[in-house]
Amino acid sequence: MSLLRDPVNVLGVLCLLVIAATYAAKTRFGKKLGTALIVIVFTAVLANLGLIPSASNSIPLYDAIFTYLAPISIFYLLLGVNLTSIKKAGAPMIVLFLLGSLTTTIGILIAWFLLQPQSILGDDGITIAGMLTGTYTGGSINFNAIALEYNFQEKGILYAGTIAVDNVITTLWIIVTLSIPVALRGIWKDKRVAVTKSTLETVEKNKISMHSLMWLVFLGIAAYYFSEGISIVFPKVPSILTITTVGILLAQLPFVNRLHGAHTLGLYLVFLFLAVIGAYCEISSVMELQEIGISLLLFASLAVLVHGVLLIVLGGLIYRDWDMIAIVSQANIGGGTTAIALAETFERNELILPAILVGTLGNALGTYLGFLVLFIL
Repeated sequence: MSLLRDPVNVLGVLCLLVIAATYAAKTRFGKKLGTALIVIVFTAVLANLGLIPSASNSIPLYDAIFTYLAPISIFYLLLGVNLTSIKKAGAPMIVLFLLGSLTTTIGILIAWFLLQPQSILGDDGITIAGMLTGTYTGGSINFNAIALEYNFQEKGILYAGTIAVDNVITTLWIIVTLSIPVALRGIWKDKRVAVTKSTLETVEKNKISMHSLMWLVFLGIAAYYFSEGISIVFPKVPSILTITTVGILLAQLPFVNRLHGAHTLGLYLVFLFLAVIGAYCEISSVMELQEIGISLLLFASLAVLVHGVLLIVLGGLIYRDWDMIAIVSQANIGGGTTAIALAETFERNELILPAILVGTLGNALGTYLGFLVLFIL
């Protein structure tokens, strides 16, 4: 019996673990794992010690976080996708990023048909293929959006294992993309593409005011109920796809674009969602993941490798700027943050803002491509 079953007490513990994970992620070792994985590990430890409820003795609070907070968190994160600003990234970055998104999708499909992971993963394999397509296009927003639609988050161990594999592949791909320009210049001489220099806005977009908070809370709840209403009228339309679309459309409105703190609020709710994922990770089920873990690692590795090879070939034929191609690939696989790190490492400061902007484009595209893969498979 868990020492904590009262929903308020459990919520307090989850909030405390998010704080602890955030600080732990700032340490030398924690930086390699990230806040998302650390908060999962922390809650998994407490759940397996019986201090908070786990999957086998779940409480309504967990269901509420899965049902309401998770999709609303994705909605908030998408409010930062301003499509009109993406054009500032310039045609080369946008074209390469779209190519990268396409090669990600092709990579997932090729890896699926070559490795046949469904023989080990079963029906969950198709969902995982869609999740990986999303995350290797736009990041964890899309990963969680697809997971939520199929209640994949309730499979705590498998969900956490998929995140762990994703983190391993992302880390390895950082090393690969760092070496791409050096390795390829000796084989195929590149040419630097000129990009118009631009500066980042200094507005504190993550600082929440009362005005922004009251509107964000209302918009999040309204968007959720609107998406649920659409799913009732059109049962074949996934509600998460509706709330994703609503978020992207609202992000284009000047009034919504001026609201500050949507990203901060969304990220915090995502961490609470991931904390519940950790609580679902029961150690008794870990042994079942061994063969599955290897299958996941091979599947994701082959998919990303195909993405990289195709992007290098196609990108080389069109632009042949190896720095830019490496940065775009990293924006696909690792997200905007690691893409910025690459731009700074290559001393291509003019590509920092474009890297951020194409990263937001990935947020917009990832969920759709993920569902496309699910439809194909």
